[in-house]
Amino acid sequence: MGEAVRVKDLSVWYGSQKALDNVSITVPRGSVYAILGPSGCGKSTLLRAINKLVLLRDGVRVEGEVRVFGVDVYRDPRGEEVLARVGMVFQTPNPFPHLSIYDNVAIGPRLRGQSKGRELDELVRWALEKAGLWEEVRDRLRKPASELSGGQQQRLCIARALALRPGLLLMDEPTANLDPLNAARIEELVKELSREITIILVTHDAEQAQRLARRGALLFMGRVVEEGLLSGILSRPYSKVLQALVAKCRVAGGDGEATEPLLP
Repeated sequence: MGEAVRVKDLSVWYGSQKALDNVSITVPRGSVYAILGPSGCGKSTLLRAINKLVLLRDGVRVEGEVRVFGVDVYRDPRGEEVLARVGMVFQTPNPFPHLSIYDNVAIGPRLRGQSKGRELDELVRWALEKAGLWEEVRDRLRKPASELSGGQQQRLCIARALALRPGLLLMDEPTANLDPLNAARIEELVKELSREITIILVTHDAEQAQRLARRGALLFMGRVVEEGLLSGILSRPYSKVLQALVAKCRVAGGDGEATEPLLP
């Protein structure tokens, strides 16, 4: 199967604040890998460090190694080429509201000069079908994306990412702002896509992680406290795991660490 992503001794600072502390994880190809942890533990920072989006913020410093499909994306000149194969879906749906449904999906391939004409039409349809949205929008492709519901907008964002035919898809709590029905649709979509694409899923929902992923990592205070099979990481109720971590942090004291629980 091989590795899609290997992160080794990764630390990230926002100014003087250390957001990640010597994080190491290994993500197998062709799988869903879940990143769990309470709010503020560094889950989203880890996801953004993988595709270098953290560098868009002022005062960011990154140390360590991030290999995507075997390439060190921070040091190897081939890094940008590899990251072109990495898609991203955010917690809040972010389609371009002034663009049509069609143009939202087509914008990436157009900017890269990859497709045009009938080939682009076929690519847009393929991406919308993969995202489970084609039947709902096929007759209104030229309508603004802003007319779609929240769940549809999130699936449109997934279609937009898929149009670039990524080998790796990063998903940052993609169901957090959706109703249960649309959340279930996204989960089914993740299962289907994982047959062809490696997916790293950030979530605060332990049950969702267990439904979708076999392996993952638990983050707390910017550190990986456990990595491996979720059946082992979540052998105890998730709330109990977090309570134990908070209790351990309180006993340790000092270090400038928070002493109040960060609930998921």
